[in-house]
Amino acid sequence: MTTKEGKCCDKFDPVPWQEKEIVWKNKIFVKDHVTSLFHIPINMGQKIIKNMTLIEKAKAKSPYQLMLSDERSMWGSDIYIDVAKEVPDAQMATISGTFLTKVYDGPYQDAGKWAQDMESYVKDRSKELKKLYFSYTTCPKCAKKYGHNYVVVFAQV
Repeated sequence: MTTKEGKCCDKFDPVPWQEKEIVWKNKIFVKDHVTSLFHIPINMGQKIIKNMTLIEKAKAKSPYQLMLSDERSMWGSDIYIDVAKEVPDAQMATISGTFLTKVYDGPYQDAGKWAQDMESYVKDRSKELKKLYFSYTTCPKCAKKYGHNYVVVFAQV
């Protein structure tokens, strides 16, 4: 998979996502399930390639790169890939709600710390946390190339 910049993943700009409040009403995504072993994804790359092929074929690519991960258990997660329109032969889902966002930079193993920090961030704003989504902004290879492993945590409130 290549992008307009000719790379695997676009360089991520954290500024538009840092400490924002976002409201979505029936925002559409392609949804899939990733198998994990103790929260380590086993087939994420295959799922992303499969779904991006369908998205590109349908000319449904979103103007920006956004994929959310719902870490449902240590054995699997659901991924949601932002799209501009319905994608044939893909499982579609919508997400609605108000979300607080915060950007983190570091190894994936810090996800537990980020979740705890996000819970405090939500509480400090007198909100109630309903659900957390993680947005992994680049693949590990591109994160290494860019020198940053940015992850945006979306807290549904």
